[in-house]
Amino acid sequence: MNLRFPQFTNLLIPLTLLLLTSGCVKHTQLLYFRDKSEFVPLQNQDINNQLRIKIQPDDVLFIMVRALDQETAEPFNLFGGANMQMMQGGQNPTLQGYLVDPNGYIDFPVLGRMKLEGMTVDSAKEMIVQKLEPYLKDPVIIIRFMNFRFSILGEVGGAGTFSVPGERITLLEAISQAGGLTPYSNREHILIVREQEGKREFGYVNIHSPEVFESPYFYLQQNDIVYVEPTPAATAVVRDPISEVLPIVSGILSIAALVIAFTR
Repeated sequence: MNLRFPQFTNLLIPLTLLLLTSGCVKHTQLLYFRDKSEFVPLQNQDINNQLRIKIQPDDVLFIMVRALDQETAEPFNLFGGANMQMMQGGQNPTLQGYLVDPNGYIDFPVLGRMKLEGMTVDSAKEMIVQKLEPYLKDPVIIIRFMNFRFSILGEVGGAGTFSVPGERITLLEAISQAGGLTPYSNREHILIVREQEGKREFGYVNIHSPEVFESPYFYLQQNDIVYVEPTPAATAVVRDPISEVLPIVSGILSIAALVIAFTR
């Protein structure tokens, strides 16, 4: 039985549209927070302000001791006040910091070796203040992480290693620094590789879910590695205009050939 040309062209249009859209990514897959209704109970969610990263081996710390009589505090500072001037002047202060050794210790002027591994910045301040009280009146301690950085790779706008000026950065902020997610990013399966206490751990985060804010990986820690996996659609698409167009053209030509064959 022969098909009439007008009848077959009715099939040509939907078949062509199906071919053109078969490799597309759905709009819902591009959303960071897909089901907004699930977030309604979390509108007044408490922020975990108690979360603080802990000092680990290989951390580089800036530690500054200040007192009412600053001259009496200078022996307890690396290079005296020059270290603070270097930071304010924009020079690289990493070489002037305290390196936490593999056993978790630093060598502190006058006070000697002290273990900081596992402490937060606040707890380290308290300990150093107690050790300084026999020498200084009302000492003030400033501690900062000097090598807090993370790496992000995979399906993001710009993979790389980024430095964090403070002590806190969220996964969403990290993704933003890396140029955001691409249309081919798997938003339901983002891998975090973390090293702490001599062990390497792996965790996955789904940013489509409201539970992302309660994940232990929502706040990054120093030297975290974030890997954004590609979706299955990414593996089927080669990021080259010619290779993307050729299958579409080939499919249309095949359909056209069928039209000609059936209408003869």
